Amino acid sequence: MRKRKAEKRKQIPDPRYNDLYVSRFINNLMRDGKKSTARKILYGAMDIIREKTGQDELEVFRKAMANAAPAVEVRSRRVGGATYQVPVDVAEGRRTALSIRWVQNFARSRREPTMAERLAAELMAAANGEGGAIKRRDEVHRMADANRAFAHFKW
Repeated sequence: MRKRKAEKRKQIPDPRYNDLYVSRFINNLMRDGKKSTARKILYGAMDIIREKTGQDELEVFRKAMANAAPAVEVRSRRVGGATYQVPVDVAEGRRTALSIRWVQNFARSRREPTMAERLAAELMAAANGEGGAIKRRDEVHRMADANRAFAHFKW
């Protein structure tokens, strides 16, 4: 390796929940540098979750993110001219990144009128073990399970 590894930047927790995970979610939700808009969307979604479920919204959020996070995924590995889909464990940072991305992408493709409502619906669905993000995680797990035979190519 020629260059050193990029150092991780220190992240500031969000103002309302004082949580790094929520802060990371907001940063991923943000478009065109509009952090205040991203905050409004997430906080609006959290308020909707509190109203509809009657539970602590941060707990529902954490449960949804934990449910959507994949444990294993497949990576392409070239061995002797053939490409194999090798199942590998997912690193913690990538797990959170994937769960955040999936929840947001499936929330964006929902039919509710506002983004806050879409996000709230997707988070509640993920917390209950359903919804698009959970389907994607199951799909990834199925793919890894189907390719278990190539696990010995792990690097």
